[in-house]
Amino acid sequence: MLSLLLPSLPIALVLLPQGTQRLTLEQTMGRGPDRVSFAEEVPRWAWAWDGVHLETEREGETVWLDPGSLEPVEVLTQPQQNDRIDPVELARTLYAVAADIPEDEAAPLVRGRVTTAGEGILVAREDGITWVTQATPPRAGRVEGAELAQLSPDGRRVAFVLEHDLHWIELATGAQLRVTETGGPERLNGKLDWVYQEEVYGRGRFQGWWWSPDSTTLAFLSLDESPVHDFTLVDHIEDGHFRVRPEVTRYPKAGDPNPVTELGLHRLATGTTRWLDLGPWRAAEPLVTRVFWTPDGSRCLAAVQDRIQSWMKLLAIDLETGSAEAWTEEAREAGWVDRLTEPRWLEDGRFLLLSERDGYRHLYLAEPGGTEPVQLTRGAFEVDAVEFVDEAEGTVLLSARFGDATGLQLLEVRLDGSRLRRLTQDSGTHGVAFNGERTLLLDWRRRVDGPTEVRLVRARDGAILQTLATGHIPAAEAWPVATWERLSIPTRDGFSLDAQLQRPADFDPARAYPVWVMTYSGPDAPTVRDRWGATAWEQFLAQQGVLVLKVNVRTASKKGQAIIEHGYRRFGVPEVEDMSDAVDWLCAHPWADAERVGITGYSYGGFMTARCLLTTDRFALGIAGGGVYDWRMYDTIYTERYMDTPQANPEGYAQTSCLDKAAGLHGFLHLHHGAMDDNVHLQQLMHMTHALMEAGQTSWSMMVYPQTRHGIRDPELAWHARQTEWRLIQEHLRPGS
Repeated sequence: MLSLLLPSLPIALVLLPQGTQRLTLEQTMGRGPDRVSFAEEVPRWAWAWDGVHLETEREGETVWLDPGSLEPVEVLTQPQQNDRIDPVELARTLYAVAADIPEDEAAPLVRGRVTTAGEGILVAREDGITWVTQATPPRAGRVEGAELAQLSPDGRRVAFVLEHDLHWIELATGAQLRVTETGGPERLNGKLDWVYQEEVYGRGRFQGWWWSPDSTTLAFLSLDESPVHDFTLVDHIEDGHFRVRPEVTRYPKAGDPNPVTELGLHRLATGTTRWLDLGPWRAAEPLVTRVFWTPDGSRCLAAVQDRIQSWMKLLAIDLETGSAEAWTEEAREAGWVDRLTEPRWLEDGRFLLLSERDGYRHLYLAEPGGTEPVQLTRGAFEVDAVEFVDEAEGTVLLSARFGDATGLQLLEVRLDGSRLRRLTQDSGTHGVAFNGERTLLLDWRRRVDGPTEVRLVRARDGAILQTLATGHIPAAEAWPVATWERLSIPTRDGFSLDAQLQRPADFDPARAYPVWVMTYSGPDAPTVRDRWGATAWEQFLAQQGVLVLKVNVRTASKKGQAIIEHGYRRFGVPEVEDMSDAVDWLCAHPWADAERVGITGYSYGGFMTARCLLTTDRFALGIAGGGVYDWRMYDTIYTERYMDTPQANPEGYAQTSCLDKAAGLHGFLHLHHGAMDDNVHLQQLMHMTHALMEAGQTSWSMMVYPQTRHGIRDPELAWHARQTEWRLIQEHLRPGS
């Protein structure tokens, strides 16, 4: 065990009224009538609709206060907008008129997700779309089977995907026009495939086309799926019979062919489509990872990256010719380039970008034409987002992980890169709202080891004028509440890990407690965040005499690309080293029992859990859910971003695989998986358990949950998983002994 410096730890950081009731296991899953929440309640404060006064509630009544004196003032009623009409009611009426049918017959056809733009109204349903225009006379129509529909910004047209082809309708005439004619199972026009929606544009976001701001052009991706291998899932439980239902998905595993991607620009006025020439980069198997428009719609911008995402070029595309020039470029030799966030445009045509090109995510000011962007923020911290741009003042407000990677601060920087200053005070996760003149702000300061505070702050210099409210945990009046402690844990090479520890409310330093580690540990995905969060399950563990530990290993720390890239091409190696150091540090204290440490996680956390038990001797129990046990079985875009391809990095894939390490199992390993997991396939579990069998291991168990995908959603199956988890903790960590 490592000999590391042990700081003294406080016994309790937050004093709460402590009740005496005991949680049941059922209550940790919200079962039964006596549900318990350990959420914090914070009194409501906001800026009133006039942007001048503060608004809160007292004894159930809305109260306005003068922000200078905090004295009550008259509550003003917001002027009513007489032209505000319920879009669903309007759509129903217009559709009934246009179709010459009663409104009760029109009602089912306009029941769905309603959006409006200009005079257009769109209703999206699972079985198709309904559209209505408010012209005189109104016009309406339906398209069965249409999906991924969206009104144009001017509300005069609607575009959608039908049977893998992109179409659009002129609402004034009802004329339907077809943009593409090549759609089919092997050619997706305007619709993303599994890997593009999961790993590039966001889980569940299958829309692969974009209106120009001036409503004249459609940009769309066309994906050739023919090179992509099929993967078959099998649903073994089908109502009404005992046959199985196969579900076939095109899924590229690491090293496999990706879909071949094209970007088309369709001009509505001429009916012509220009294609971005990706020829110069075709050998790099390019991915189109982002599509944007300039505010005037004169240029389409596409972020193009190589297959392993080691470089990115932001291309500006001419709509008439399809030719492109690179406005910005970046590359990393020993890492990856993250997907681009949407630029924030300035009135003069320049734009703000976030980039990790110096090893940390910072703000840059770029301009059209390909000149080098100007860096506006610098230092060993990460900028999260641009919150507001005041061009008149020449300033930008940013949320950033400044001073502490687990929290968020509000910073201000000038557009010339000068005068970076911090507007929020103290550690924690700060969320703010400005008054109308942006002279004052409300600051919600949240932290993991104390109550939320609502503060009134002067925007000019960040001075705290008044603490308006403090949060509380109502459950503390009836239940003993275990609170979290912030920790900074040193590793073998001196790097400090952010961590948090929950001890029982009646913690006794003379006792030795088992430890339960909860982790994810995926790239740049921290488990520890500086804000209150307590689940009934965590509180149950504390009442049962279990210490709960969460740790941000360095590759999941939000401390910068330069730090996160420590795991590049070797998933699991530095993560397990850091987790081992954290456990050693904690268990050097006499009240943490090194012989009774367990760990659990799902997805990447399942991989991390298995690897901890297969490559170290620190853990008596591991519960791994939905884990990737060999990265050669996971998808191309996510895996190769961090691991390169198996062909280029065979040693790294072998080093990170759990399968050939089955002989090293220490402790008891329980693995569970969804039978219909289309993200991390059940194949992963089959290979892992087969490897354990081949290695002669018997200290493990497994559970397959039928009709379950990536995460257990069915309440009864989730209850079974919780019962299993608690039974294993009792058997192997012996809480209370």
